[in-house]
Amino acid sequence: MSELPDVKWLTIPDLTELLGLKVSQVRRLIEDRALLASRVDGVWRVPADFIVDGEPMSELKGTLVVLGDSGFSDEEAMTWLLTPEDSLGVSPIDALRAGRKAEVRRVAQALGF
Repeated sequence: MSELPDVKWLTIPDLTELLGLKVSQVRRLIEDRALLASRVDGVWRVPADFIVDGEPMSELKGTLVVLGDSGFSDEEAMTWLLTPEDSLGVSPIDALRAGRKAEVRRVAQALGF
C-alpha cells in the first residue's frame, strides 16, 4: 500500500492495546471483515481511520460487503476507501466518518466491475 503515504497504520499489537482485545479477537475482526487489513512491509496493518471512539467503525463491515459484491479485491477496496473519490468530494472513509454511509455504498455499487 505504498501508494497511500498519508495513511496512519495500526499493527495488530497497536489494535490489541487500542481496542482492549486479545490478538485472536483482533484477527477475528479482520476475518469477519469488521476491519480490513493490508500487509505493509510484511506486517498486517489497519488504517487508523477504520477505528472510531475505540471501536471498529460500524459502517465499515457492510461497506466491505458491498465492495466485495461489486468485484473489489481487498487491496482494491482498501485503496478505494482511502483515496479521494470525485463523486463524494472526499475519500470514502472520510464520507463514512461523516455519516454518509448510503451515499458511499451507492457509489461503490455503481463502480462495480
